Amino acid sequence: MSDAEASLRAAMVAARKAQDRERTLVLSTAIAALDNRRLELGRPLADGDVTEVLRKAIKQREDAAAQFRQGGRADLVGREEGQIRVLAEFLPPAVDPEEVRAAVRAAIAGGATDLGKVMGRVLPAFKGRADGRLVNQIAREELEAG
Repeated sequence: MSDAEASLRAAMVAARKAQDRERTLVLSTAIAALDNRRLELGRPLADGDVTEVLRKAIKQREDAAAQFRQGGRADLVGREEGQIRVLAEFLPPAVDPEEVRAAVRAAIAGGATDLGKVMGRVLPAFKGRADGRLVNQIAREELEAG
């Protein structure tokens, strides 16, 4: 079991002992998603796999919060945002955007001339540490800047 997964499981046990129903629910849902991912892969999860599952869960909640916001359901928006905060506690620290920008510039200097090639070179280096949307945005900016 990876360190990230072990810390998630320990946090869930602590939440259960504290009788924190919301936190327990969020963490148990995340652990179920991890178990499903382990079955899909057929191997133990690495920290990067755990991060990927957590980011997906956060993205789902962000999408739900946006829809609730459009529907005028502030109570449900608050619940989703609370779940996002709980899950974000278990993500590794975010990469500095300037580090991403430097990697994008290096990829462009190395001959990557379109967005797909830049993303193909840069994204694997930041997998699990940087949001793909951020990398995409920076790549677009640098390609436009020439």
